[in-house]
Amino acid sequence: MARLRTTPIGEYAVLGDGRTAALVSRDGSVDWLCFPFFDSPACFAALLGGPSQGRWLLTVPDATDVRRAYLGESFVLQTTYTSPTGVALVTEAMPLGDGRADLVRRIECLSGTVAVRHEWVVRFGYGTIVPWVHHVEDREGHDTIRAIAGPDSLMLRGTRLPHGAGRAHVDAFDLAEGEVVELAATWTNSWRRAPRRLSVTDRLAETRQRWVRWAGLCQHQGPHRDAVVRSLLVLRMLTDEETGGIVAAPTTSLPESFGGERNWDYRYCWLRDAAMTLDALLGYGYRAEATAWRDWLLRAVAGDPADLQIMYGSDGRRDLPETTLDHLAGYAASRPVRVGNAAVGQVQNDVLGGVMVALESAREAGLRETTDSWSMQQHLVAELIGHWREPDHGIWEVRGQPQHFTHSKVMAWAALDRAVRAVEQHRLPGPLERWRAERAAIRLDVLTHGFDARRGTFTQHYGSAHTDAALLQMLQVGFLPPDDPRMRGTVAAIREELEVAPGLVLRYRADATDDGMRGDEHPFLACSFWLVDALARGDEVDEAGELLDRLIGLGNDVGLFAEQYDPVGGRMVGNFPQALSHLALVQAVHSHDRALARRAARRPSPAAPRADRPLLEE
Repeated sequence: MARLRTTPIGEYAVLGDGRTAALVSRDGSVDWLCFPFFDSPACFAALLGGPSQGRWLLTVPDATDVRRAYLGESFVLQTTYTSPTGVALVTEAMPLGDGRADLVRRIECLSGTVAVRHEWVVRFGYGTIVPWVHHVEDREGHDTIRAIAGPDSLMLRGTRLPHGAGRAHVDAFDLAEGEVVELAATWTNSWRRAPRRLSVTDRLAETRQRWVRWAGLCQHQGPHRDAVVRSLLVLRMLTDEETGGIVAAPTTSLPESFGGERNWDYRYCWLRDAAMTLDALLGYGYRAEATAWRDWLLRAVAGDPADLQIMYGSDGRRDLPETTLDHLAGYAASRPVRVGNAAVGQVQNDVLGGVMVALESAREAGLRETTDSWSMQQHLVAELIGHWREPDHGIWEVRGQPQHFTHSKVMAWAALDRAVRAVEQHRLPGPLERWRAERAAIRLDVLTHGFDARRGTFTQHYGSAHTDAALLQMLQVGFLPPDDPRMRGTVAAIREELEVAPGLVLRYRADATDDGMRGDEHPFLACSFWLVDALARGDEVDEAGELLDRLIGLGNDVGLFAEQYDPVGGRMVGNFPQALSHLALVQAVHSHDRALARRAARRPSPAAPRADRPLLEE
């Protein structure tokens, strides 16, 4: 029963309903699912332990070929299993928009006969709680398996249910051509009555239609459309349907270095990541998400501006204590397994810059500024003015000593710059001269202390001699133009120090950065796409295009990206799927498209043929 090998991260697909998400492997095992919210305790936690920590397996065990794809521009997953005796199709999704918490699966034999294996192992509390499992009748009189422990209840209903075997429910059966088995797992609070049974086939069709309608709003028809739309879908799937909060990833503790301790819980809303996600969505025409996120931001940061945090729960809560789950072996023996994130208490002076950049983009896209939203921004900028000169932990949340990170100073400049633009261009009220003066002071501070004139590059922090891939964002926020020699020198230095394979860029050198952790990590995919963005902005169009093609090609078979990529092992690394990787992809494609348009505009138009000269024959 137990699967001994560790399933590669890239072999997972994701299903989501806008409140939580499930990871399902190529062999049909749902190894990670937190009901009902992204950061709820998992009821299937095999991803970080093993099958005994909970999973839901539906597979053809003797399949010799497995192929899968999302059904069009949706998160309805179809997996085709070809065995020596027949072919079966599994279609599965987490239905959208009806307020329920379900995962539905349908297996159909397309030809011949197939042997099917079904296992249902529920363990609440990240695999620690063995529930009371029993058969009951639902309100329609159908047999239902119900697992209950404390406040949680998970029900399994379908046309064929597994039987109890020890502390699991299992089934093995043959399916002949044309035969179908439908299954649905439904979470509720344990004291609530089970919601009514619904058609799995109908819900799969409805879910596909909802995703396709949303994807159809994408204002992009150029190259890499499939990658852009899939990435936008991931960003939408990671956006809480009810609150508007955008989580960084649906997983925790997938390691940055296999067997190491760089394992973090990403199931929360980082203001920085969410702001960049908003900016990416706006770039492709999605305004409703901008409004929802701004409203979430107002609720989350309400109160004293001095209490601004770098991250919040998807419902806006502030208390995210970090603990370890010592009963879990960790993915690929990578421990500790963490829930919560201690970085919530860090000072990161760059955060407001990303927020202000995104809100300025919203204004430019025509989103009307509200009195409350602008008042919030004014107070946050005033607070930033009081502490941008202090050291911080930076964008990468180092757990070593705070530093004067150049990137943090630049993003503080961006916050002031967008505040100035709001007054100058959108006629919003504000202390314009004060903001202009502070913006100029930050700029002078960065140019004086953050630039190494000898090497011709900006550095990771004041007084350091090395770079940081986050410096590529200086171009994105407009601190200096792409043709400025200082920026060209910085891009070149980053490539020399941090590009370990074509287009693949480390965040920083772990041996040169006091990040408070042991071991190394792998190239960071967001930084790699930032390099493409920088090259495109610098009109190095062909090289940007080549690297963009290569990076997009690193996605898995259903177009998903983790946080990092191991070029030696050829595998995904880190939490998955990662919002930051997908939004950086979207931004890189956008910048490359604009660079292509600029180049086309510079080319002289072909001269019209003279009337007395015959056209060349084909």
